[in-house]
Amino acid sequence: MLENLFKGTGPITKLILKQNRFKIVAWLLSLVIVTLAVASAYPGVYKSEQDIMAYALTMDNPAMIAMLGPGYDAADYNTASIFANEMLIFTLIAVAVMNILLVSRATRADEEDGQMELVRALSVGKLSYLSASLIMAVMLNGILTVLVGASLSLLNLEGMDLEGTFLYGAILGVTGLTFAGFTALFAQLSETSRGATGFSFAAMNTFYLIRAIGDTGQEGLSLVSPLGWAVRTDVFVENHWWPVLLLLLLLVVLIGLTFYLNSIRDMGAGFLPERKGKIHASTFLQTPVGLAFRLQRTNIIAWSIGVFVLSASFGSILGELETYFADMEILQVYLQGDSGTSMRDSFISLLMGIMSMIASISVVMTIVKVKSEESKNQTELIYSRAVSRNKLLGSYLGLAIITSFLMQTFIATGLWSVGSWVLTDELDTGTIFLSAYVYLPAIWFLVALTTLLIGLKPKITGLTWFYVVYCFLIIYVGDLFDLPEWVKKLSVFHFVPYMPLEDFVWSSTIAITIGSVIVSIMGVIGYNKRDIIG
Repeated sequence: MLENLFKGTGPITKLILKQNRFKIVAWLLSLVIVTLAVASAYPGVYKSEQDIMAYALTMDNPAMIAMLGPGYDAADYNTASIFANEMLIFTLIAVAVMNILLVSRATRADEEDGQMELVRALSVGKLSYLSASLIMAVMLNGILTVLVGASLSLLNLEGMDLEGTFLYGAILGVTGLTFAGFTALFAQLSETSRGATGFSFAAMNTFYLIRAIGDTGQEGLSLVSPLGWAVRTDVFVENHWWPVLLLLLLLVVLIGLTFYLNSIRDMGAGFLPERKGKIHASTFLQTPVGLAFRLQRTNIIAWSIGVFVLSASFGSILGELETYFADMEILQVYLQGDSGTSMRDSFISLLMGIMSMIASISVVMTIVKVKSEESKNQTELIYSRAVSRNKLLGSYLGLAIITSFLMQTFIATGLWSVGSWVLTDELDTGTIFLSAYVYLPAIWFLVALTTLLIGLKPKITGLTWFYVVYCFLIIYVGDLFDLPEWVKKLSVFHFVPYMPLEDFVWSSTIAITIGSVIVSIMGVIGYNKRDIIG
């Protein structure tokens, strides 16, 4: 009986791997190359004991702990431990995103598109497609673990022992598998791939927030979050393996529950059914922009709440920055140099850049939806009415622009509202909101680039996500590693003034906006000329 449920898993696994081979290779190469490039640059950044001590003092602060996780003891810091402290949490998030997108595509999206139904019409088991999807995830994360571990060990950097390098790779792989398990579970609960992906990203954001709050106060709260476990390996120092074992145990529970729910669920159904709509659609819903909003309403609301809460949590620790660093003259010189800027402004400028990059994910997802609907032949139903291509694509473009305004507004509101409450002096409202809005043209360029790919070559639209990751790395480590200027200039976010550290620059803002308009127009023209994909 059990064999019949998994019959045909092998051939289906090959099919799924073949479908996703380019995505898998691209993700693996990106993660490994970025990890190696950043790790190899650290010896040139932290050259002396004074540099390392300055970093140790930086990490002994609630703001940095909330962003990166708990640090090490000052005596334990070296090139390897600093690398792990700075890069682990954000690499974990990248690996989680990879697993969420791939597993959602291989489970609920294939079911929604009817591909799973065609396969299930053959002599295969009921659980074979799900098991094949999870096998793909196991293989993907297993390869990632080995590649990262082996590559880091070959660098032979100070403090990078063999056990530590493979623990670093293992925590990435096991955390990725955990989020693959969550995604597979949400694919059983939700009736749509949009819902499964949305729930998965919401879970990731929630786990990050719980970890951030717990790490700065109640450590017990951090242990509720899988990300809280992952950052407690003390990799390259103590090399604790218990988080890996705990994540594996959680994974077993998730997979067991997922298989059970899949075995009792009907094809196309979900345990959280979509809310029944009205018998007659409203006038707004009958428009292309109304339909586009309805399809992405849940995603927009969830991301709005997420960025607001995350920004508010960082705003709650603004009051401790200046007080904590008041007597640390060495650290002030290290961080401020000759600029004379305050620690608060430095933190806000970095936070705005990172939060804007996070918010850009939801904006890009908004415009990518038009390609997803086209692939499912849904746009044919719209074009059967008196709707032009320009009107349809323009609706998604307009919604993406509105979403970008919403995200940046919630980022600024969350930081300003809570920050003003905890600070003794006034937090300038205009400066905070302008620091957020100044990133809008750069986000619009991401939308324009996605539109261009949709219009000219829809099959490679996913390359936008790699550019998003690249822009994030430039913001996060570009100045730290003193990268060549031409490398930085490849990121549109490099041209955004880092407010409030820098003054607002009209020329760059206008130039990026005009460039976004031109690229968008090129995408719209291409979309009008090409055939509809199916």
